[in-house]
Amino acid sequence: MDNYSEGAMHHIELWVPDFNRARGEWGWILSSLGYETYQTWTNGISWRRAGLYIVVEESPDLSSREHQRTSAGLNHLAFKAGHQHRVDTLRTESSHHGWSQLFAEKYPHAGGPDHYAAYLANSDGFEIELVATT
Repeated sequence: MDNYSEGAMHHIELWVPDFNRARGEWGWILSSLGYETYQTWTNGISWRRAGLYIVVEESPDLSSREHQRTSAGLNHLAFKAGHQHRVDTLRTESSHHGWSQLFAEKYPHAGGPDHYAAYLANSDGFEIELVATT
């Protein structure tokens, strides 16, 4: 393993209660952020970008059909989303793809006055943060 990639994130796997719904919601946002379909199987799909892949799977081993972002475990995934205008556009389009805005009253500075981002949650309660980077 080279020193440059040591410690870099390899993949993220999300178990979801409804694969078909999740495929549409996650597929829209990940495709919008430049990820491409990588692998597919009966109850799962992954998207890849720059060596990282994200898996969405409805596993038969699920112990719960609900995700609570405020419980112990994953709270959210944060993505670099480009210019502020791009964040605005994705935030606006998100409602047509199963995502709703969190902290709308504080948009775009819910993370603080020097942090421009949109916080979105999908139908299953997974949260993402779209961060303006330029």
